[in-house]
Amino acid sequence: MRSRTPDRLCAEAVELARGAAEEAALPGMVGEHVDAVADGDRVVTHLFECKEPGYRGWRWAVTVARASRAKVVTLDESVLLPGPDALLAPEWVPWSERLRPGDMGPGDLLPTESEDLRLEPGFAADETFGDNGGVGVPAVAPGSPDADATGPTAADRADAARAARTAPGAGTEAAASAAETAEARQGPLAELAEAEDADVVAGTPAHQSTAPARGSIAAVAEELGMGRARVLSRYGLHTAADRWEEAYGAKTPMAQAAPAACMSCGFLVPLAGSLRQAFGVCANEFSPADGRVVSLAYGCGGHSEAAVMPKPPRPAPPVIDETVVEPMPLRPDRTGGSVSEGEPAEELGHS
Repeated sequence: MRSRTPDRLCAEAVELARGAAEEAALPGMVGEHVDAVADGDRVVTHLFECKEPGYRGWRWAVTVARASRAKVVTLDESVLLPGPDALLAPEWVPWSERLRPGDMGPGDLLPTESEDLRLEPGFAADETFGDNGGVGVPAVAPGSPDADATGPTAADRADAARAARTAPGAGTEAAASAAETAEARQGPLAELAEAEDADVVAGTPAHQSTAPARGSIAAVAEELGMGRARVLSRYGLHTAADRWEEAYGAKTPMAQAAPAACMSCGFLVPLAGSLRQAFGVCANEFSPADGRVVSLAYGCGGHSEAAVMPKPPRPAPPVIDETVVEPMPLRPDRTGGSVSEGEPAEELGHS
């Protein structure tokens, strides 16, 4: 293995390398010669100090080389490279890892990954339901081999009974059935359909081309909020609970100094589902947690029962003794004065 000792002619070409660095840099930004490193046979890189503001520790690296048996050194390349103590930017981090709570502003979109652990598949609207309402059980089409194998259904028996009533010789029964049907359409059935805003379609459900939209399992699931593509998983539920417990939980300084817990506060609005066992929403406008999800063990000085202000005392009603009559003179008593009528009046009008 050949030695990595710098080639003598290439190592002596400092001024050639300096000229290349000064041509690439701004005037006066190339400093002292730092080192000469052998990159290969007759290939040497000269390092010069960089005085550019903001590039502390960086160095201009100029590589020179010469051909075999040649005495002329030529320029290879010049570039600015960081040194051992160079000021470098931090390692790049993807935006999904840089994002922190509160960074999203108006108009920003935050896409979620397809394999996000916080979410799991919810109710699928395209799932099929059988007559028993089970997920994934296909409905039995009339006239199919499966229908023949399962035998007559309730709808088939109802159709057979209707056909028997309308057969020849059953005119009286058919007329009675038609009368009963008309009466049912005008009776409580029509009132119920109008009250429920339901679509009444003639025939049995098994012989209808499409199932009615209202009243189906898919419609009920959508009304209950289950028609979402993905819902919160157990992992996402636990991470949210840990985050809320850390922000507004029993170990916070505010809760440690509180006179009582939120569990007994009248301003607490419980959550729905399993979270109501541990969390609620504060509705006290003077509380530091107003509008926040708080733990039932959290508390603050705004507790509804912490310091109930007493009502102002009401004065006692006046007591009137109606058993004693006190005479009240309508005119003043002339004999009760301090000056007699015959004496001269005093100065300044006093009597």
